[in-house]
Amino acid sequence: MTELLNNFPLWAALSAILLAQFIKVPLAYIASRRFDWTLLTSTGGMPSSHSGAVTALATALALEQGLGSPYFAIAAIFGIIVMFDATGVRWHAGEQATVVNQLVTDFNKLVDEMRTWPDKEEDDKRKELKELLGHQPIEVFFGGLLGILLTLTLHAVLF
Repeated sequence: MTELLNNFPLWAALSAILLAQFIKVPLAYIASRRFDWTLLTSTGGMPSSHSGAVTALATALALEQGLGSPYFAIAAIFGIIVMFDATGVRWHAGEQATVVNQLVTDFNKLVDEMRTWPDKEEDDKRKELKELLGHQPIEVFFGGLLGILLTLTLHAVLF
């Protein structure tokens, strides 16, 4: 149990996730002038917690094991894959979800105009596809930067 509590790479990565998720709330407030606490547990948005986590992990391993370590190599490659995926497949899936949601909205308007349904609660219960799945490249960049800076700060304070 002591080994787990002293696992700096693990705690740096988890801290980066928590900090990135928390930062999303005030950044969204600046943009929309409303607090959206659901961002604490959502995917997507600025900064990327995925990028923060993998860069924090790789940075912590580089500090502890060195840049020549196979553990650093594993974390670095894992990080590149995660960050590439965040700006690629997941981003495009979110874009497609936006289009599908608009099609559903348009279809429902058409149906409402053609006839009046006696009970519209069933329509209200329909859940929309999640659109905020991936990240724009700038979100991934700042998530990665956050992970590196946080880990360097934690390392300087703790060691």
